[in-house]
Amino acid sequence: MTKPNYHKSYEYAYDEYNDWVICPENRTLYYATTNRHSYQEYKNIPFNCERCPTRHLFTENKSCEKTVTRHVWQDYLEMAEDIRHSPIGKATYSLRSQTIERVFADAKEKHAMRYTLYRGLNSVTSWVRLKYAAMNLKKLALWKSKAQLLFEPVTQRTRFSV
Repeated sequence: MTKPNYHKSYEYAYDEYNDWVICPENRTLYYATTNRHSYQEYKNIPFNCERCPTRHLFTENKSCEKTVTRHVWQDYLEMAEDIRHSPIGKATYSLRSQTIERVFADAKEKHAMRYTLYRGLNSVTSWVRLKYAAMNLKKLALWKSKAQLLFEPVTQRTRFSV
């Protein structure tokens, strides 16, 4: 997040070959450290930016220091965004409401997954895996019964008399 009327984060370019960030004024911010929240910090050299014409758009600091953070998984996030905005990604995403969202809704409504009775990550994880295994077995049984009805001859089907 950047302050209002400051350079936006997308205006900074990351050079992965040299592992540095280039600001909108073509100045370089060098790698400094990785913090405990998995963000890489890139800092400028203050004397390079003292006379910058857009200094007021990136810092209010009197010593003219600027820090830009970039998550260590940012490359993967960008790849995921590229896939999501591709034609295949858009077509797949439009089917999400019919597939995965329906599974979550069924889990909540039909399989008591709104709340858990267990405490702790291991207990809840085991419980959720068991529930989804049961849902998958149910889905497999329904598929098999539909396939059997489609491929068996009409004469073998059971007829009910009224």
